[in-house]
Amino acid sequence: MTQIIALAATARDRAGKGTARATRRAGSIPAVIYGNKEKPVMIALDTTKFTREIHRPGFFTHLFDITVDGQTHRVLPRDVQLDPVYDRPLHADFLRVSDTTEITLKVPVEFVNVETCPGIKKGGVLNVVRHDIEVFAKASDLPEKIVVDLAGFEVGASVHISSVKLPEGVRPTITDRDFTVATIAAPTVKADA
Repeated sequence: MTQIIALAATARDRAGKGTARATRRAGSIPAVIYGNKEKPVMIALDTTKFTREIHRPGFFTHLFDITVDGQTHRVLPRDVQLDPVYDRPLHADFLRVSDTTEITLKVPVEFVNVETCPGIKKGGVLNVVRHDIEVFAKASDLPEKIVVDLAGFEVGASVHISSVKLPEGVRPTITDRDFTVATIAAPTVKADA
């Protein structure tokens, strides 16, 4: 289950390039909340707090409760536009979700038991094929990460999606084949010249 983080925001009265620039000059980040068959809400976020959140791992897999004028919106971040020079957030888009909202999202993969993997102990190399896996789930069931356990894999073995334990209610979007997540490749040895 994904973590829910609270954020406070203020409402913006208008949309547009000039209003967004004025919001940034005032020290806030312009953003929009849309979706769930409701009207879009233009908001301004605190720059310091929002910048801290986007640099935490799994930002796009966390749910946020954004409070605007006493009303709380449960949202999922969909896009953050960054300044190409200073790497600061310029604008954010949030998708409004409910308990029944089903969504497709790329979730990062984390490999565990790398040190105890028999294939890697024998000199094998972990070759990551997919750093993230696109899954389909309800917004409340979205995992922060998908954990792949490498215990028991030998040199030459492939870790397929069928051997990965996905959280309940989460299924991969690719269903027509048993795709590879990672392999344990044999070490390459350079011949003496």
